[in-house]
Amino acid sequence: MKNLVVLTGAGMSAESGISTFRDAGGLWEKYPVEQVATPEGYAANPELVINFYNERRKQLLDVKPNRGHILLAELEKDFNVTIITQNVDNLHERAGSSHVIHLHGELTKVTSSLQPNNPKCIKELKPDEYCVKMGDKAADGSQLRPFIVWFGEPVPMIETAIDHVMKADIFVIIGTSLNVYPAAGLLNYAPADIPVYLIDPKEVHIGSGRRVNVIRMGASEGVEELKKMLLQ
Repeated sequence: MKNLVVLTGAGMSAESGISTFRDAGGLWEKYPVEQVATPEGYAANPELVINFYNERRKQLLDVKPNRGHILLAELEKDFNVTIITQNVDNLHERAGSSHVIHLHGELTKVTSSLQPNNPKCIKELKPDEYCVKMGDKAADGSQLRPFIVWFGEPVPMIETAIDHVMKADIFVIIGTSLNVYPAAGLLNYAPADIPVYLIDPKEVHIGSGRRVNVIRMGASEGVEELKKMLLQ
């Protein structure tokens, strides 16, 4: 079975109704990134940050995986599929994808404020625990914080993602502007002779000079089209 590696960004979840951060009307317009997605913002006002992510979690209860998520999961019948996502939602997992690498953390998990990447401190929240409060403690006694990779923090899963991209037989990029590093650099690790597909309704600048098969559609239609191309 061929290794199909898929990099997904905010456009993958937009059709499910998850607010994107960067688009017009996106979350950054309501909350400056410095306040809710940096270690400094958290240090300055932990309660604001914790409540911001409580709201994001609540949104997960109202949204469902879209057809694009479901079709990617179905491709596991024909390929070894690895999904590398910049998204912090759990929609790939809920659609049935069995191998998902989260580059920027996971909304449904919380961790220690002191040692966020210590596996002993990372905890998966059940839906009835989605509201975290000040005073809720991690295993090491520190305040529970979102298990999210904030701007300025290292991206622990990037090496794992690079390993998978280097072994890819097919590489697909869906719904990401390729502006956020290190994720945007993953294309550079894809073997030079493999096909690369890009699914996005908007124009995306690919700087590497690679030949890319562009599918100018949203995630659901685009993955449907991709599936036809891969299985013909």
